[in-house]
Amino acid sequence: DTALQNVNIKEDMFPVSPSQVPDVHFFYKSSTATTSCINGRSTAVKMRCNPMRPGAGVISVPSKCPAGTCDGCTFYFLWESAEACPLCKEHDFHEIEKKKKRGLQEILYVWNEPKWCIKGISLPEKKLSTCETVDFWLKVGAGVGAFTAVLLVALTCYFWKKNQKLEYKYSKLVMTTNSKECELPAADSCAIMEGEDNEEDVVYSNKQSLLGKLKSLATKEKDDHFESVQLKSSRCPNI
Repeated sequence: DTALQNVNIKEDMFPVSPSQVPDVHFFYKSSTATTSCINGRSTAVKMRCNPMRPGAGVISVPSKCPAGTCDGCTFYFLWESAEACPLCKEHDFHEIEKKKKRGLQEILYVWNEPKWCIKGISLPEKKLSTCETVDFWLKVGAGVGAFTAVLLVALTCYFWKKNQKLEYKYSKLVMTTNSKECELPAADSCAIMEGEDNEEDVVYSNKQSLLGKLKSLATKEKDDHFESVQLKSSRCPNI
């Protein structure tokens, strides 16, 4: 807060702070009344973080009131010091990675600029990390990827070739089936066409049955018992 009771610190009394750290205000008041200050005297101190002012820092007064007061009863002071800054934490620094040299990666830690903190934690020491592990896993990943790609290509070729064989066998089977169907006689229609009589055609077989053969043999034997005799007619002489 910039105000307490009847004491108010106006923003235009002092320069604007370049820091994002908010200023801290202290108010002091004396209840002893005087002829010039009926309500007593009061003092307002604005503490501002300034890492460039170590130790006790620097105290300044408003430019409009060179004596620190404009009415003789209320005094204003700006106290800039590094002691008003917060303690340093992990978010106040960052790491920098240097170029890789001979498989080693050097990591440094530096404070954020500008630095708006004091004391607190210290910067971590620099670290050296090997890059061979990363390169190794990259090689392994590349090898696995290449093997997988070759395997996929091989499987694709295998199934394509197998599919071609199946298509050939299927087409050959279809052609064989069609050729057999062409050799079979066409089936006669059972329907009676217009103009045809509804009569059953009796088909006589030229081949004799067994019973017919036996009858033919019996008939032939009977015919053999009779001899054909040629009768000669005798003419009577004329008397």
